[in-house]
Amino acid sequence: MQVILLERVAKLGQMGEVVDVKPGYARNYLLPQNKALTASAANIAQFEEQKAQLEARNLESKKEAEALGEKLDGQQFVVIRSASDGGNLYGSVSTRDAAVVATEAGFSIDRKQVLIRQPIKTLGLHEVEVHLHPEVDVVIKLNVARSDEEAELQASGKSIQELAAEAEAEAEFEIAELFDDIGAAASEDEDLAEAVEEDAGEEEETTEE
Repeated sequence: MQVILLERVAKLGQMGEVVDVKPGYARNYLLPQNKALTASAANIAQFEEQKAQLEARNLESKKEAEALGEKLDGQQFVVIRSASDGGNLYGSVSTRDAAVVATEAGFSIDRKQVLIRQPIKTLGLHEVEVHLHPEVDVVIKLNVARSDEEAELQASGKSIQELAAEAEAEAEFEIAELFDDIGAAASEDEDLAEAVEEDAGEEEETTEE
């Protein structure tokens, strides 16, 4: 099926190009999203008449997207989720989640603009693409953590594995200290017992004399 593109579409073509696409892709995406028109003689003529207007509108929206992109690119957003001790999420982080946290931070984006190439199913920092315009893409980071405190530690560069190792080491240190205290207390008891026995022995010797 041939369509004429009303804007640049990644891996397909530029505005004004007539391209061949699968009928389903055209009906379910390109046409409903007003990204293309069926390449009939009437539609091609209509495009030529509106080309200048479409180009001006595209340029304006591109400038707006670039302005937003300069502020949004590289931003990091915290997503709080439940997860196992090993860092595996009970579920996954969606494009909607990314759009919500970004919008709450003052960046108005739609979930349809977000692209998560690999499912996010673990704690940590994950890069996510945001397509603000057919010609403007930026990358943001989602800091997926179980708490704000954990998110701060991850933002400083520590992974969930390092945090778990530190917690384990701290627990082992506390246990070792506890055993040291118990050992010291036992040693003191032994010393006290020996001292008592010595005192008792001295008293017996004195009595015998």
